[in-house]
Amino acid sequence: MNDVQMPSRVERWARFVHRRRRLVLLGYVVALAVFGAVGGAVFSQLQSAGYNDPSSESVRVDHLLDSRFGVRDPAVVLAIVTEKGVDDAATTKEATALLDDVSAAPGVEKVVSYWTSGQPPQLRGADGKTAQALVYGTPDADVEKLGKDLAERYGGQQGTLDVQLSGYGPVADQINRTISADLARAESIAIPITLILLLIIFGSAVAAGLPFVVAAMATLGSFFALFLVTQVTDVSIFALNLVTALGLALGIDYALLMISRFREELPRWPSTEDAVAETMRTAGRTVLVSGITVAITLAALLVFPLYFLQSFAYAGIAVSLMAVLGAFTGLPALLAMLGPNVNRLKVRRGDLTPGDVGIWSRIAERVMHRPWPVLVVGAGILLALAIPAFSVVLGQVDDRVLPRDNPAAVANATIRAQFAGEEGTPHEIVLRDAKADQVDAYATRVSTLPDIERVQTPTAIIQDGRVVGPNPTGATMTDGDLTRVIAVGSVPFGDGRAITASKAIRALPAPAAEVLVGGATAKFTDSNHAVTSRAPLAVLWIGLATLIILFLYTGSVLIPIKAVLLNLLGLAATLGVLVWTFQGGHLTWLTGDYIDTGTVDLGTIVLIGVVAFALSMDYELFLLSRITEEHAAGADTRTAVARGIQRTGRIITAAALLIAIVFAAFVTSNVTIIKQLGVGVVFAILVDATLIRGLLVPALMRIAGRANWWAPAWLRRVHARFGLSDA
Repeated sequence: MNDVQMPSRVERWARFVHRRRRLVLLGYVVALAVFGAVGGAVFSQLQSAGYNDPSSESVRVDHLLDSRFGVRDPAVVLAIVTEKGVDDAATTKEATALLDDVSAAPGVEKVVSYWTSGQPPQLRGADGKTAQALVYGTPDADVEKLGKDLAERYGGQQGTLDVQLSGYGPVADQINRTISADLARAESIAIPITLILLLIIFGSAVAAGLPFVVAAMATLGSFFALFLVTQVTDVSIFALNLVTALGLALGIDYALLMISRFREELPRWPSTEDAVAETMRTAGRTVLVSGITVAITLAALLVFPLYFLQSFAYAGIAVSLMAVLGAFTGLPALLAMLGPNVNRLKVRRGDLTPGDVGIWSRIAERVMHRPWPVLVVGAGILLALAIPAFSVVLGQVDDRVLPRDNPAAVANATIRAQFAGEEGTPHEIVLRDAKADQVDAYATRVSTLPDIERVQTPTAIIQDGRVVGPNPTGATMTDGDLTRVIAVGSVPFGDGRAITASKAIRALPAPAAEVLVGGATAKFTDSNHAVTSRAPLAVLWIGLATLIILFLYTGSVLIPIKAVLLNLLGLAATLGVLVWTFQGGHLTWLTGDYIDTGTVDLGTIVLIGVVAFALSMDYELFLLSRITEEHAAGADTRTAVARGIQRTGRIITAAALLIAIVFAAFVTSNVTIIKQLGVGVVFAILVDATLIRGLLVPALMRIAGRANWWAPAWLRRVHARFGLSDA
């Protein structure tokens, strides 16, 4: 598609919308109603898991333990705190009666506890007053619902017993509840503030309401799209946060650009139809390219096998494309109907329409007068902010993303304090075609590895390289060609020493045709590896897509390279600030209280990087569209940059401020990774819209001069045939 074809098609669409504006607006409203009615069902379809690689060795172990040995993780873990001690006769009677009642609850298959399973020491707390009970659900049980039901029925004070519930079921239920409440609170904060700022920015109540036309389509349309996706695959509940925030963000971005351009074009054309057509030819084309670019960028998350990250790809693709749909239907139809009335209900003088000269062009001129000092100082600031990133400690989502006073978090804190090591989350080893007479010798070597407390085989319990007794439950640890070995660690799962122990077990030769090592620590390791090993592919995808799209948009080889490098520099600074804030425990006065794990969630880092890069590309396209337009009209590079920055500076700054408010509302969340998402994206947006777009971009373009627009002859032919520029 060449430069002649694309504008004519966009213009023809714009003129069609103007002629059939009522019909187009009716179609928009009907689509919105359908999307809202159907998409509303998505909330009950979303999941709280998705952090494991389904093709990993550890997940294979889980499947084998379930299908061959009937071993599953408990759906609920009870920490029962007593008044007189776990061995008190009256307490034993009371606890046994309680657990018998739990065993009879719908969805419960069995309960393993200190009192009902022969008083095993691993289920007895260090203080002698706390005991564990492991609740296993039936194979068809809804684990999350089971956790919710048991928490509502048994949580809290039960006679003399303080019953605290954790495990996957209660934690998932609490995360879902917390996120739902957080979303409502974030919207109640962001939307009123956004509306007030839109009134100030546009100066007109009519214009200020138009961004919500695009945002409504982006949000409700994405709920509809996600509902369809949930019919064929799992989708994480965390994707809702991206839908609401990005939907409002892109709605504001695209509406700001198009309304500002429409106001600019109205006095220049004899009719509203011509103004709408020119707005769509220029700003509309930029929105189209931006939406496609954002969708392609967020699609990079599909390379990761964790459906937690894939869910954000589904959400991001849907939001960006639905935002374009709203910007190409409802918004131009309303602009066509309003015409000059878009400026009605003025609340202040002036509007966002820029002139050729102003504060932004003066800043650009000063930067371009001394580009090298600006470049060195600006890049130096970003590199300094990136320094903490070199000490990042990667973590994953667990119960500690919840507030410390959340019931599930309280229960897990009790369990961590009272039950040392990995009794409930051991290293699981599955041997295929093992030599039976050598299994104990293999297990003996495992028991001598650092941070391994005890090893259980079908015949023995081994500790520190020697057999300490027979295994009374060993008959359940063989099934056909499979033999199960359990290695109990002395440190909590996910700890650095536990990870080292898991890797050491995997490296140890075993007398079997195949050795598979699983367990919670192995899953933690495998998930991190799945993300880090695929990260280069995601970076390559985003980098190539950016280079290709920006080349087709500008016809330049240098400008796309510059954009990628500056975006990466901004992301490095963002990661440094994120690590300093959350891993270092700083700025709690701003972020609010949370459980400090001394880590930063790996999935959140990836998500922030991709989302921030996508929004940066949004601003890059806004800026380059005007610079390229001015240059194509005959302006030299310096003039084109100054005019382009002047024309878009206020729009980009206003959009960045509004989007920052939307994501800043996430900092009020009670889920730590949502706080991290809010802080990371807000910082990335503000740095990009100010330091990078306002200073570094004009400095680099001034230094490059005419080379900004260079391309070899064969690429110029490609651009002439497939170019996406607004010229």
